[in-house]
Amino acid sequence: VPLHWFGFGYAALVASGGITGYVKARSVPSLAAGLLFGSLAGLGAYQLSQDPRNVWVFLATSGTLAGIMGKRFYHSGKFMPAGLIAGAILLMAAKVGVSVFNRPHYQS
Repeated sequence: VPLHWFGFGYAALVASGGITGYVKARSVPSLAAGLLFGSLAGLGAYQLSQDPRNVWVFLATSGTLAGIMGKRFYHSGKFMPAGLIAGAILLMAAKVGVSVFNRPHYQS
């Protein structure tokens, strides 16, 4: 399965998490953050579909969100939603990292 399909699924997970936060708790910041980070992850996945070496938007989005959600999970100790999203981020970052390092490098 191409890497960008995992990226689109990850983007949908992040966006749906923001929507769920809004529906359950009327949290506008959750909605805004979920849609923002989900959109950026979707953009990163799209860029991966065009050029598999273009991982920077995806990694920057994932790194920022990992920091935010990891901190929330650490302080709350609750798996949902912060632990789930932090775990998904770590899996995606590992998948992207492995694909980048396993790709043959060409010299000009």
